[in-house]
Amino acid sequence: MDGNVRASSDTLAAPPPIFRGNEGSLVSALKTLLFFTILMVTLPIGLYFASKAYIFEGSMKMSSSDSYFYAAIVAVLAVHVVLALFVYVAWNEGAPKSKGKHD
Repeated sequence: MDGNVRASSDTLAAPPPIFRGNEGSLVSALKTLLFFTILMVTLPIGLYFASKAYIFEGSMKMSSSDSYFYAAIVAVLAVHVVLALFVYVAWNEGAPKSKGKHD
C-alpha cells in the first residue's frame, strides 16, 4: 500500500511541464491585434477630418453641414475596410504556407 501512495505523491510533487511551442504565434497574434487596433482608431478619425477639410470643404466647396455628412460616410467606409483586412489577416495567420505545387 505504501508503494501506491508514494507513486501518487511523486506525481503530485512534480511541476507541470511548460509548453513554449506557441509563444511565437501568440506574440504574432498580439502584434497583429495591436496594429489593427491602432489602425482602427487613427485611420477613420484621420480620414474624417482630412476629407472634411481638404476634399469636401476645400476642393468641392461644400457647406459645413454637408461636409460633416460625407466625411462621416468616408470614416464608416474606412472602419469597414480595416475590419475586413483584420478578418482576412487573422484568418490567414495560422494557415500553413505552401511552397510548392500540390497535386
